[in-house]
Amino acid sequence: MKIRLNKHLAGLGIASRREADVLIKNGEVKVNGEVVTEMGTKVDPEKDKVEVHEKVKERQEKLIYIALNKPKGYVCSVKATRQDPKIVTDLIDIKERIYPVGRLDKETTGLLLLTNDGTFVNAIIHPSSESEKEYEVTFPQQIPMGALRKLETGVKLDGAKTLPTKVKKIGPAKIRIVLKEGKNRQVRRICQKVGYPIKTLKRVRIKGLKLGDLPLGRWRHLTKKEVLSLKL
Repeated sequence: MKIRLNKHLAGLGIASRREADVLIKNGEVKVNGEVVTEMGTKVDPEKDKVEVHEKVKERQEKLIYIALNKPKGYVCSVKATRQDPKIVTDLIDIKERIYPVGRLDKETTGLLLLTNDGTFVNAIIHPSSESEKEYEVTFPQQIPMGALRKLETGVKLDGAKTLPTKVKKIGPAKIRIVLKEGKNRQVRRICQKVGYPIKTLKRVRIKGLKLGDLPLGRWRHLTKKEVLSLKL
């Protein structure tokens, strides 16, 4: 069965579909030995030989995947400002340029992924992926079961109801909550909606990847197995 060339390149992990369109337009992709520049070209993944320019292959070999335990006070940006001089990439001492995968707000700590792979980013943050993200939440006071049930069933934000969540109470004023969507500051906003503003918020899992015992402010490279599982 034939599929669009940009989709095939994205499936190979070479680029996102949008990035693949640029590669095709620039004449950096060959199909069966012939340069292809026509948008919408279709290929048979099992029969057609698809190649990219050597420079593209070199870039592909340098893809970086990092897990960081983000501290409080840092913003998920690659550019510092006078208002926010502390950015998460300052914590990672590598020469390659990388970007945060999604965002954690300035006051939130925990698991943050950074990469230079657009396909990887889309696999995690695109709404269709419904990637699970788990957070540990503490409140200034005890939170009743009635409020937790409201969080589980969904809360109205921006004129639409949020998807149902999984909530587990792990202390009088502490819960774990699992989301499958990523609205701006969603955990804080839905807790505020049910009448219980958050004291502290930490992300502890993205899909199957757990924060584990990674120290606050430290980072590590993901294993090939972890990268593959996050892309699925």
